[in-house]
Amino acid sequence: SSVPTELNTSHLSLSLSCEDQSNSTGWTVRRYTGRWRLEDCSSSVSGSQTGSTCTIRDTITYDTGVYWCESESGEKHQPVNITVHSGVILESPVHPVTEGETLTLRCLDQNTTSPNLRADFYKDGSLIQSQTTEMIISTVSKSHEGFYSCKHPERGESPKSWISVTASSRRSGPDDLSPVIAGVTAGLIFFIVFLVFLWRYRSNKGSSSALLKFNNRLCS
Repeated sequence: SSVPTELNTSHLSLSLSCEDQSNSTGWTVRRYTGRWRLEDCSSSVSGSQTGSTCTIRDTITYDTGVYWCESESGEKHQPVNITVHSGVILESPVHPVTEGETLTLRCLDQNTTSPNLRADFYKDGSLIQSQTTEMIISTVSKSHEGFYSCKHPERGESPKSWISVTASSRRSGPDDLSPVIAGVTAGLIFFIVFLVFLWRYRSNKGSSSALLKFNNRLCS
């Protein structure tokens, strides 16, 4: 029967052939995709049709769809569903992010060595930043916790990644101890002043008593 019988997705290439035991001429590969609707297989960005064989050199997610062989007279044969998985990934922290830290997200293509992709970034399915090579949140809070993903207009969308945010548990530093040190210092100064005042008071009282006794002796 005239159906696509050759499928090769290694190295992101796709080859579909229409074969018929009696005659394979006049058959072409047609497809239906969610983006481009009904069209020839060669309408792909990197697609070409040679005889009854269609070759897509560099598949993208938009090449996902239903493919079938169609004759010049409009005769159609059994369709084949083909799914192209995206090579786009979201570069994100593996471990939870602590409140107050900086979070950096990048969009990459794991099938190439190209730099960061210029893509749209999403949180919980909602667009939060568009057409940028990286997304930076300078001060993370609990509200930033959620599912993140990125989407390139041609290479597709990355799987969703969960970003977890934990409460800050930083240790006390010099700035945290400043109020305590100031309070202790003020208390010590007050205590020392009080002791000096008490010592002077007792010293003056003792001197007055001694002088009074001496005068009494003279009078007697």
